[in-house]
Amino acid sequence: MCDLSHLAIPGAEFAVRVTPKARRNAVDAAGQVLRVHVTAPPDKGKANDAVIRLLADALGVAKSRLTLIRGATARDKTFRLD
Repeated sequence: MCDLSHLAIPGAEFAVRVTPKARRNAVDAAGQVLRVHVTAPPDKGKANDAVIRLLADALGVAKSRLTLIRGATARDKTFRLD
């Protein structure tokens, strides 16, 4: 698991590229866009919930502090840390 606790600044926005139905759950912080791989399917928000759990764990914050701003049904998403 990638440690992103140094990015946990209130008000920060994160561009995320999601890969649903991946082989494993992982967060990769290469470049400006975070790449998140989740095993959950993109069905009824299951993948979004899995992304929020993984991202919150990598940032070291509570899930409730992350808000999905853009891309609820897209692979490219933007999250804000409240």
